[in-house]
Amino acid sequence: MQKYQIIETSDNFNHAGTKATADISQIAFKLGYNLIHVRMLTTKISKIAMLQRQLGYFVDWHQCYKKVTEDSIILLQHPFHYKQFTRQIILKKLKNKKHVKFISVIHDVEELRAFRYNNYYKKEFDFMLQIADVLIVHNESMKNFFVKKGIPKEKLISLQVFDYLQPEQKSKKKIFEPSITVAGNLDVKKCGYINQLGNLGIKVKLFGPNYEAGLDKYNNIEYQGQFAPEQIPSKLTGGFGLVWDGDGIDGCIGQAGQYLRYNNPHKLSLYLSSGLPVVIWNKAAEVEFVKTNKVGICVESLLELKTILEHMSEEDYQEYVNAAVVIGENMRKGDYGMQAICLAENFIKSVKKL
Repeated sequence: MQKYQIIETSDNFNHAGTKATADISQIAFKLGYNLIHVRMLTTKISKIAMLQRQLGYFVDWHQCYKKVTEDSIILLQHPFHYKQFTRQIILKKLKNKKHVKFISVIHDVEELRAFRYNNYYKKEFDFMLQIADVLIVHNESMKNFFVKKGIPKEKLISLQVFDYLQPEQKSKKKIFEPSITVAGNLDVKKCGYINQLGNLGIKVKLFGPNYEAGLDKYNNIEYQGQFAPEQIPSKLTGGFGLVWDGDGIDGCIGQAGQYLRYNNPHKLSLYLSSGLPVVIWNKAAEVEFVKTNKVGICVESLLELKTILEHMSEEDYQEYVNAAVVIGENMRKGDYGMQAICLAENFIKSVKKL
């Protein structure tokens, strides 16, 4: 049984997705999934560029059909964020004519994320459910959402947490200090809670784009700059990584905050893969992962942090760090993705034997 993965790339064959999608692709490649590239020839928005882009998709998807052998497995990563001429036609043809089985790895469910959900993403989601033979979802909360959509439990595999591939590194002792780190988009319009971090009474270190200069007025906030995904782990030196979203510090409110009830935030993987323990909202889907593996603390409100950190001993902190180092090593090797993909393969093979 041949195995393939179809990935979208830019015109110079760089992966066109996020680090999370690139990591899944690399993990799948290690498991024997041959790469088939669908090229995004241009990101320009002119009519000529759109025509060029869609002609490129037409050619690449038809080449894809020719390359794939019968009774193969194809791994896809969802959702596809751009319309691609003939994509759905070719995927249906592969399923019906060449009897291909599909593993769908879910990165986002826009219906749950809500703020950019539209008719395109509804159709994209419905099509994915139509062709997928097995789906790799984030966690048990997301799995329950799919079950309510009518998907049998046996077709759903929980990833548990996203990996964060990075080279082996010498373990540096984390600094015990009453601080939190936020790494990611710092746009206060999207992440309103960032605008309130100056009220916490503890040191806050910010990494990422869209820093709001007005935050300089707070003595406890330190902007550290913006770094590439492979550079930032070495910058995470102490305290706790914050897994939070939404409009406020007193609970993850708003659409972005509520998405934490279902998704695996990639920043959780960034922190833990770097050996940094975390602070997470106590109603987040990943709170059970954090509790079970003892890699951080769970709070209802960020206003609790000052007291919690002031009463924490260095020995307590080091226990969190030690646990994070163990989980981080698994993430850096891609263990969670490998396990989920192998389980998906086994499910497909077991169904074929029936």
